[in-house]
Amino acid sequence: HLRAQIEKLRRMLFGTRSEKLRREVEQAEALLNQRRQDSDRYSGWEDDPQVPRQLRQSRHRRPLPAHLPREIHRLESEESCCPECGSELDYLGEVSAEQLELVSSALKVIRTVRVKKACTKCDCIVEAPAPSRPIERGIAGSGLLARVLTGKYCEHLPLYRQSEIFARQGAELSRALLSNWVDACCQLMTPLNDALYRYVMNTRKVHTDDIPVKVLAPGRKKAKTGRIWTYVRDDRNAGSSEPPA
Repeated sequence: HLRAQIEKLRRMLFGTRSEKLRREVEQAEALLNQRRQDSDRYSGWEDDPQVPRQLRQSRHRRPLPAHLPREIHRLESEESCCPECGSELDYLGEVSAEQLELVSSALKVIRTVRVKKACTKCDCIVEAPAPSRPIERGIAGSGLLARVLTGKYCEHLPLYRQSEIFARQGAELSRALLSNWVDACCQLMTPLNDALYRYVMNTRKVHTDDIPVKVLAPGRKKAKTGRIWTYVRDDRNAGSSEPPA
């Protein structure tokens, strides 16, 4: 419809020199180009950056990442004989196409059963030792804890929203419980934090940033201004081969 409108305006412009018609044609062409770019962005089609813009006549789709796992669905034709003459069909080749799919995370319960055995001659009882847990006597596995921390600190997903997400998946996990898990994980990672701090500070140049945040302190009704101090070590621009941190 938009192309037809542009052609109509062009025909009208050919017979007259109206500046108003000229502006209408330019606006319609700009709108068409914008819609084409939006369509390309949503569908995954892009212009080839190696071809000059004035010579670009074809577009290609960006290939899907090679490191992602592939699941192959092989489809065989139901016909074993030629539908035209009835002769036997031989293998000719394959036609393939890829589609990006999402494998959503799912919760599961791991039930650990420890077998107990008793001596037949005395009262000795033997049982398998309990496996270690990230949080002592906690119900959260390491994968679930990693999901909570990633959601909070990498995806900026508040704990109350994560609680709602887990509820839709069938697990009632309160915001207070998730907060306790985050605190316990921070305690577990204290040795790593200390090691990173020593490495970052053991250099001649340190990048730092001061971020003010509102926090609620125990015993106070009003929020106060807290500070988050960030330290970064990165000398790659100066030719250093030391890894940044």
